[in-house]
Amino acid sequence: MRDFAVIGLGRFGASVARSLHSLGYDVLGVDMNEAKVAAATEYTTKAVQCDATDENSLRSVGIRNFDAVVVAIGDLQASILITLLLKEMGVRQVIAKASNDRHGKVLYKIGADRVVFPEREMGMRVAHNLASSNILDLIELSPEYSIVEVTAGGALVGKTLRQLDLRNRYGVNVIAVRRAKDINLMPRAEDKVEAGDVLVLVGANENLRALEEMLS
Repeated sequence: MRDFAVIGLGRFGASVARSLHSLGYDVLGVDMNEAKVAAATEYTTKAVQCDATDENSLRSVGIRNFDAVVVAIGDLQASILITLLLKEMGVRQVIAKASNDRHGKVLYKIGADRVVFPEREMGMRVAHNLASSNILDLIELSPEYSIVEVTAGGALVGKTLRQLDLRNRYGVNVIAVRRAKDINLMPRAEDKVEAGDVLVLVGANENLRALEEMLS
């Protein structure tokens, strides 16, 4: 079982901590705000009040023992300093929140293993959902590639994945198919798509957009 720490218990950090905890993981919540720490005791394994920009404070909470640490601080200077300290201390995986591309580039340069853009990603999800009723969700892997969930309907229904040939026609790959509560993580070319199936697709954003236009 992996252990996680979330530094910064604002809306984003609290959401991440709550989701991880609900999945059964041990989660340490860290924030300087006493009220946020007190509230976090309901959705974390443990919550502590400390200054995460101070190396001694980070060591005192045993931050090196966690498999992954999420830096959910919005302040640019603080998030950069904390990310740098975590990597220098040997934390195995650091996921850091960025407010813009420049912030993200700096975080990557100082060693962040992954950078997330919550506001931008949420905006993209809403836009895609509004543009096409078939698009359920979108996850940006990079500025060029994404994963989308598409509800099967119309021309997709009743055909096998081989017949749809989405890879050659649109340049996207089907990586999973969800049907009701069941999910097929290794779909075969002979699998037939039924109405209501959710196809999980990965590909270049321009190719995914072309597919969205066909479905809308």
